Amino acid sequence: MKNILIIQTAFLGDVILATPLVKAIKKAFPDCFLSFLLIPQTKEVLAHNPYVDEVIVYDKKREEKGISSFFALVKKIKNKNFDLAFVPHRSLRSALLAYLSRVSVRIGFDRSSGSFLFTQKIKYVSNIHEIERNLSLLFESIHSGKEPNFDLSEKLPAVFPSKQDFYFAEKLLEDEKIGEKDKIVGIAPGSVWATKRWLPERFAEVVDLLMKKENIKVVLFGGKEDESLCQKIAGLTKKKPIVAAGRTNILQSAALISKCELLLSNDSAPVHLGVAMKRPVIAIFGSTIPEFGFGPYAKNNVILQKKLYCRPCGIHGKRKCPEKHFRCMKEITTEEVLDAIWSKLTTEI
Repeated sequence: MKNILIIQTAFLGDVILATPLVKAIKKAFPDCFLSFLLIPQTKEVLAHNPYVDEVIVYDKKREEKGISSFFALVKKIKNKNFDLAFVPHRSLRSALLAYLSRVSVRIGFDRSSGSFLFTQKIKYVSNIHEIERNLSLLFESIHSGKEPNFDLSEKLPAVFPSKQDFYFAEKLLEDEKIGEKDKIVGIAPGSVWATKRWLPERFAEVVDLLMKKENIKVVLFGGKEDESLCQKIAGLTKKKPIVAAGRTNILQSAALISKCELLLSNDSAPVHLGVAMKRPVIAIFGSTIPEFGFGPYAKNNVILQKKLYCRPCGIHGKRKCPEKHFRCMKEITTEEVLDAIWSKLTTEI
């Protein structure tokens, strides 16, 4: 297996959670040329990754939207003569891409829409972490279900900020007058799905109560799409946090997270960035549940959630609460979140 392809064109968090598979493939096939196909919004995740030889970008929703662009990509992939493709993404398009590109061995999940196009189908186990599921594509197919001697650190997601990214983070903190004795708490309040977002006013309460202590500072994280939410939260506070949302790219955010004592986040991609940077994570789950396999993957993290008759209401959450009460988030109190933060700060400081 000289040329190997991974196809994962889903969201940012999905690509972060595929990085342990990348490392495992290189361990199994150390001399292979490993390519990873993804969308433009996630390509930065793999920048500087020592286990990836090539990143192939497929702008499926914008510039390369449409059938002609799809077949142009098929031709491009076919010309690369891949021997093996792992397809953790469960869409028909991803399976079809591997099939039409004439990749000899195509491995994906049995619950994929295009599973009939795979040469080997691996059972999708719903009650394990996504990292474990991704790794099963390799372990079940190549190692006959016997997991190699992998310790936990080898299964953790990994991103690789550059020296410039760390310099950017340090300069941002310096410009915001954050000193060496200050303790930084990161907060990521955003999500694509409204029912996965804890209440802005409660995030603001957490910020004010934390920053009553002079040596604690708060940084609000997120992408450009989260900037208005973070500015709204900052506007609700008396003690103003640093709004990094919209000012940092993915790897700059990762470098900045590495400077935090911990990260508080909704069920979204920053959870996995926090784990990748080996920081304690407190994850708030509303409409979704960690049993889907997308919680923080490590032992030193905390999950806050409420057991309700209506949870979960979907694997991705919803735009609006189907029951019109939003109890899954409203019943998670400011005090509960603060208790979790103080507990971690006491442990870490």
